[in-house]
Amino acid sequence: MAAPKLVLATHNQGKLRELRELLRNQVPGLNVDTDVVDAGAIHAPDVAETGVTFAENARLKAHAVAAFSGVLAIADDSGLAVDVLGGAPGIFSARWAGVHGDDDANLKLLLAQLSDIVPGNRGAAFICAAALASADGKVDLVEEGTLRGTLLKEPRGEGGFGYDPILLPENLNKSCAELSSAEKNAISHRGQAFRALLPHIVAALGAQA
Repeated sequence: MAAPKLVLATHNQGKLRELRELLRNQVPGLNVDTDVVDAGAIHAPDVAETGVTFAENARLKAHAVAAFSGVLAIADDSGLAVDVLGGAPGIFSARWAGVHGDDDANLKLLLAQLSDIVPGNRGAAFICAAALASADGKVDLVEEGTLRGTLLKEPRGEGGFGYDPILLPENLNKSCAELSSAEKNAISHRGQAFRALLPHIVAALGAQA
């Protein structure tokens, strides 16, 4: 396999597809299906998320994967910030119930913690920070996206993952888990962050051409 030109520091194929579609036809000579890969394709080691903000964790992962691969790297970190919890779960969103990635347990615990909170006080937001880094350290950028909404009392919808079934985005009557992939990508925190980073990615790849 030829060396990639850009690595996305994730094993999530949905994120990789989204990035490839954003970059398609944006950079002359870039074949997104072979030049843009995930961390698994280059056997990159996992990176400890030791930062205290989404931006710090995204930057840590992007720089580590760029250094490992020798090419441009993108990483993101995201989570749910609940107003009445002072922004928690925040960077602990994926392990709120104690086990990393147990979506069902995380969701149930959060709903239990908010059981007495009335709808008017259930404001929350999905937040994503996306970082772009080069192996030589000359590229070091972070962009963020936010999707605000209200937390439902019970999960709704079968799509998405994480806390998607309980966040009702502003001005919509569907939870994030009830939206189609296209609907969700158009408004999502991650989509916003990646789109904000897009001109910088295009410029950095163009400079390497």
